[in-house]
Amino acid sequence: MYFPYNNVNAGGFTINMSTTAGSASLIIGVLLVVLGLTMWFQPMVRVFAGVATILLGLVSIPVSNIGGFLMGFLLALFGGGMSIAWAPGEAPSAQPAQGPGAAPEDDGNGESVPEPAGAGSAPDQEARNGRHRAG
Repeated sequence: MYFPYNNVNAGGFTINMSTTAGSASLIIGVLLVVLGLTMWFQPMVRVFAGVATILLGLVSIPVSNIGGFLMGFLLALFGGGMSIAWAPGEAPSAQPAQGPGAAPEDDGNGESVPEPAGAGSAPDQEARNGRHRAG
């Protein structure tokens, strides 16, 4: 049976897809999926797709069963708002290391020399045999 002409019975509710509201619900759902894919694969049109998603969510309230029983309406508003607010991250720029010991030193022939494992305070100043000196 063709889905748009199907009647769905849920408890005392009957959802009739053969009306103009049923067709409009199907069109709104397909457009929301297309806009979601557009936001994913073409981030430069995210603001347009977000605004269109919010408008389709608002149109779904009177057209399609109270906006998909409010669940689809709320998801459309939330997704559209996130799409408008989202901005692509910037690529981190290469910055030179700052401070002593922040980067391995160069030994002159292009290879880096790793920092020794015991770098830091001298062992006799900090601890002996696992015990700290006081004073």
